[in-house]
Amino acid sequence: MSSSHSGRHGRCCLQLLHFGSTADHFILHPSLSLSPFCLLFLPETMEEYPKVTETPEAPPPLLERCVRQRQPTISVLKSKLKQGANCSGPKVRSTLTGFFPVVRWLPKYKLREYIWGDVMSGVIVGIILVPQAIAYCLLAGVDPIYGLYTSFYANIIYFLMGTSRHVSVGIFSLMSLMVGQVVDREVFLAGFDLNEDSTSSSASNNVFNGTLGTNITEGKVYTVELMGMQCGKEYYAISVAAAVTFLAGVYQVMMAVFRLGFVSVYLSSPMLDGFATGASFTILTVQAKYLLGLKIPRHQGYGTVVVTWINIFANIHKTNFCDLITSAICISILVAGKEIQERYKDRLKIPLPTELIVVAGATLASHSGELNRRYGSSISGHIPTGFIPPQVPSLSLMPRVALDAIPLSVISFAFTVSLSEMFAKKNGYTVRPNQEMLAIGLCNIIPSFFHCFTTSAAMAKTMVRDSTGCQTQVSSLVSAMVVLLVLLYLAPFFYALQKCVLACIIIVSLRGALRKFRDAPALWRASKNDAIVWLVTMAATSLISVELGLLVGMIFSMSCIIFKTQNPKVALLGRLNSTDLYEDLDEYKNLTPPSRVQIFRFQAPLYYANKESFLKSLYRAVGVQPFLELTKRKKAEKKAKEMSKKQIKAERYNDDVIVGFVQRDLGFHTIILDCSAIPFIDSTGMGTFKALVKEYKEIGICVLLASCNTSVIDTLQKGQFFGKDGKDMSSLLFHTVHAAVLHANIASAASEIRSEDSVV
Repeated sequence: MSSSHSGRHGRCCLQLLHFGSTADHFILHPSLSLSPFCLLFLPETMEEYPKVTETPEAPPPLLERCVRQRQPTISVLKSKLKQGANCSGPKVRSTLTGFFPVVRWLPKYKLREYIWGDVMSGVIVGIILVPQAIAYCLLAGVDPIYGLYTSFYANIIYFLMGTSRHVSVGIFSLMSLMVGQVVDREVFLAGFDLNEDSTSSSASNNVFNGTLGTNITEGKVYTVELMGMQCGKEYYAISVAAAVTFLAGVYQVMMAVFRLGFVSVYLSSPMLDGFATGASFTILTVQAKYLLGLKIPRHQGYGTVVVTWINIFANIHKTNFCDLITSAICISILVAGKEIQERYKDRLKIPLPTELIVVAGATLASHSGELNRRYGSSISGHIPTGFIPPQVPSLSLMPRVALDAIPLSVISFAFTVSLSEMFAKKNGYTVRPNQEMLAIGLCNIIPSFFHCFTTSAAMAKTMVRDSTGCQTQVSSLVSAMVVLLVLLYLAPFFYALQKCVLACIIIVSLRGALRKFRDAPALWRASKNDAIVWLVTMAATSLISVELGLLVGMIFSMSCIIFKTQNPKVALLGRLNSTDLYEDLDEYKNLTPPSRVQIFRFQAPLYYANKESFLKSLYRAVGVQPFLELTKRKKAEKKAKEMSKKQIKAERYNDDVIVGFVQRDLGFHTIILDCSAIPFIDSTGMGTFKALVKEYKEIGICVLLASCNTSVIDTLQKGQFFGKDGKDMSSLLFHTVHAAVLHANIASAASEIRSEDSVV
């Protein structure tokens, strides 16, 4: 065969383009190269190509990238600054109505249609809120009056600024626990007694002086200087709570201003469930001592759950039987009420006010039976009426609690935004997550001036509000009025309320989170990865600390994702009959591997962390590692030369024979990398592709890319993977796997023809 004949065949094999509206018409032109776009329509075999004709002009490609001209960054910033600095009447109006959404929806309020549902849900939530506000102060380490303040101000502010119609913002058990841990730590470090029965006005204070080097005599009221004045334990505790609340609110507003709501993306659902369950177990542990009437200070540092239970069992002989009996009765009533509510929720129009009934009954029983005087039962004590003048949070305390405010701010806005979006989707309206972050931030900043602590959306009260016919945030205003009524007139009536009753309310409210233990087997069957994340987060939260549990959960959850990308699923693909569909040979039946072509799919992004995993998976799948194959060939060549020297007298081996002896058939001539499941690559991934093409070329194997998205293509172009000005793109990149297979077969056939011509 002549060289001209070989060249003609090479052009016929390689220079085909689609022309016309069907796949039956092809044209040839000697000056045109094969494009990946045209190979979508190439026939199956060489014999199917029609007679060669020529045309002076090439048709346009089937797919062509849009040319995008990006504006310089400086121009974009100038434009945004100009737009932001522009001040006009409509823009000011729009900004104010966006900042206070109540201005938009309140004038459109349908009084006859909405008022009944809003008033009913507001009153019911307010009735539930009052005993919970008093009870959760046990967790927060502050006096009960501050819980009522917090509930009142948070509802008012969210009414003005929230975009959700159903979310109930106020005291949340998890927030109260986290605040209480900070408060107890700072109170302890300031030298106050952590025993709840010791107040700043008591006649005797057992102060932990050894650590602080102070010398306070017994019988003298212990005070510390704060903001230029002497304050006792009660005032110091709420000052710490207000300082950490102010900082948490500032962090949330900053997140809203700088659009940092993406932080909540890293709080996966299994991680949040595990965190809530672990925190609930911690809350249960902290409140257990009240059920037994034990006077045990809250443990400081790590391992609160373990140390607290050890202390409880060590002091079990000091159990106050009055508190124990009261706790058993109250828990029985509360659980029975919850079970009745769940079983007959379709028949009951409104939820049973079980907490209020228990609080009222227990208060009357404690007052009439003089349980505090006769049996030493711990009681709530005097709750004053009215409001305390506002005061700026202590600046001197803020550096001490700055880090503690970070997890508070993240958890608070994460629960608020997720709940608002959940109930908005359920009821068919939309919310603005950024405005929600701003609203909850100001629900913490402003109340911190009025002696309040950190708030968040509460799941239980939000569900009650939704189930009782709530239509708008007018319900929050009604709930605030119920709390105001208690603040102004009814607060002193709770004087004789036992703390064990409040602990019962807190513990029973944890039923939902603690039930996650029952759902763990189902979660394991559904997703082992999610179950492990839940278990690790729950264990870290309950056994180490709440703050570290959140951090451990986030890191472990993200590590699981990284582990998945480092060990993704890989597959060799086969073709379905005579179609253009290629899928995993191990997952589907009736697939046939293409002849002498290996198609490899890697289902993860390709970046620095999983480069080695990608290479190992590819080598294992195709069965050929370039470096080892090249080494084998060099050894075989060396061995052949040595044999030729020994047999030189018998038969001489020329170079061509040696090469033919060394080069062995690998079973395939092309590797096609299906990149459809690779969302992005970095410079390391691009370098890996370059190395693969070069290394496999040395052993006579071609590497092609198929089904790359535009992000991957752009990265490859920037790294000059396709050569200067993308000159090799048409021979390396294909839009479909089938186009790459056809190109590989055509190129291989042309190469064989050329090799035959050279031999002749």
